[in-house]
Amino acid sequence: MSGFNSQENKYVTFKSGNEYFGLRIQCVNEIIVYQEITQVPESENYIKGLINLRGKIIPVIDVRVRFKQEPMPYTDRTCIIVITVKDTVVGLIVEKIAEVVEITEDNILDSPTLGNEDKCQNKYVYGIGKVGDSVKLLLDPEKLIKDDDWSILEQIADGNTVEEGE
Repeated sequence: MSGFNSQENKYVTFKSGNEYFGLRIQCVNEIIVYQEITQVPESENYIKGLINLRGKIIPVIDVRVRFKQEPMPYTDRTCIIVITVKDTVVGLIVEKIAEVVEITEDNILDSPTLGNEDKCQNKYVYGIGKVGDSVKLLLDPEKLIKDDDWSILEQIADGNTVEEGE
């Protein structure tokens, strides 16, 4: 993963509930303000629907709902982090963006397994990043989406190839 040394250890962090989470900046395409979502009937409750992003239709999921946290009303702080996972563009609805931080490999601990079966989000966390006196739970974006739901998301993504230069 050399070449992009300036971004190699960078993470976009966001708040969900009382926790702060981090996503590798390499998988983040952009961060946009919350916009109206078209619901998709009979989809999982965490898949909120679709948005039109400059002519491209992308599915969006609500991170709080995915983590089995109490849903919150969307506000002017609510953002959508647009990421690419498994060649599929997906939007993640988050309460608010915190900051971009640098976390070197030696400051990343393995995710604990302290009998937290009730903490649903732990299965999405691959490590714990130490940032000063705080910690960020580092997410594996592939695990945010259930295996069964990938085919639905890929169908949505395949059906909307817009020839726009990025």
